[in-house]
Amino acid sequence: MKLKTHKGAKWRIKVTGTGKLRRMKTGRRHLLTGKSSKSMRPKRRSAAIAPAVEERLRRLLPYQ
Repeated sequence: MKLKTHKGAKWRIKVTGTGKLRRMKTGRRHLLTGKSSKSMRPKRRSAAIAPAVEERLRRLLPYQ
């Protein structure tokens, strides 16, 4: 039986060429005028997924 990809996880998580999981950082959607450039700069980069959560997320993305 084919496994279904979790569409929410597919949208939020990218798999790198080496197979690691990456996600975008939070806090960049709205209310940006009140946030300093200093606090926003590090949020441009993607972040690695915590190892404690990675196994569960891989189950949601069976074909990635």
